[in-house]
Amino acid sequence: MLAPDIPRSVRSGEELAINRLNEYLHEQAPEVGLVLEIRQFSGGFSNLTYWLKTERQEYVLRRPPAGANIKGGHDMGREFRVLSLLKGHYDKIPDPIVYCESADVLGVPFYIMTRVVGVILRASMAPTLTLDPERMRQLSEALVDNLVAIHNLDIQSTGLSQLGKPEGYVQRQVEGWSKRYRNAETDSIPAMDQVGNWLQQNYPAEQAPAFLHNDYKFDNVLLAADESTGDPIPLIKGVLDWEMATVGDPLMDLGATLAYWSEANDSPAYRNFNLTWLPGNLTRQEVVARYAAQSGRDLTEILFYYVFGLYKNAVIAQQIYARWKQGHSQDARFGHLLPMIIELASKAVGSIGSGEV
Repeated sequence: MLAPDIPRSVRSGEELAINRLNEYLHEQAPEVGLVLEIRQFSGGFSNLTYWLKTERQEYVLRRPPAGANIKGGHDMGREFRVLSLLKGHYDKIPDPIVYCESADVLGVPFYIMTRVVGVILRASMAPTLTLDPERMRQLSEALVDNLVAIHNLDIQSTGLSQLGKPEGYVQRQVEGWSKRYRNAETDSIPAMDQVGNWLQQNYPAEQAPAFLHNDYKFDNVLLAADESTGDPIPLIKGVLDWEMATVGDPLMDLGATLAYWSEANDSPAYRNFNLTWLPGNLTRQEVVARYAAQSGRDLTEILFYYVFGLYKNAVIAQQIYARWKQGHSQDARFGHLLPMIIELASKAVGSIGSGEV
């Protein structure tokens, strides 16, 4: 039986000042009530996520990690704003409660939202997961269909259009992530340079703009559970981690999802990246076909978006690894990211050569 994501003891060096937090909430969000206990969700490699138990219910607090650029991919205000805009238009999100821009309370900006309880399928579960192939297929189909639903949101009536400038989005992304890689580079990885150059020489014609999650995968989706077995069912209760959400070419979002989508014949290192290699899951080609059928979009240039997804994920891992190497995090997982960066770059080079996702 699978259990909902369980919070654990807060990691050393990442504690929250509960008294200062309660003083702030008493003034700014009294409806939350008194926080009695704080624990931490251990999954994820980006922003830090905490479980708050109050007199009335459970909440989740999100804050950037130490040493992060809080005006970049760790902008708590932006993530809170995204949830606020989605509220009332997309029901698979937590309810945003309060955002604190000042660092006076916890040392960094943060926000609080309600907790959505569900099952998260993480890569680490793969060796012990016993879901039958038919259920696994249904889950992966639901994941693709929900991405189409996100991309189908009306960016004008929801106000989501204010989150980005879709014109020239693809080129800005390639140039921006290339710069981020150079700024965080710690080791010479020729494949990363090769992929970066290829992307800048092969820009596709952009699609009509849509709202993008930008980090969409099983790890960021809360699934409902069968009441008798506890196994996940193909019903998505919530989508998490909207920190990189924006408006732009929707195939950039699909490419990022494909970059996480490992298959059974991929290398062991790449399979460890996700659990989509388990029997029953759609293949990457089947993901592309289902997305095309459900969305009606032209996916003839999907290779570019897939390669960019691999490159972007490698850069994200590189940034995290660089922070660890500089001593900004004691999380041992971050010290083992270099092989993953190399694997992602090699995967991208191989796909460029084969022309296949």
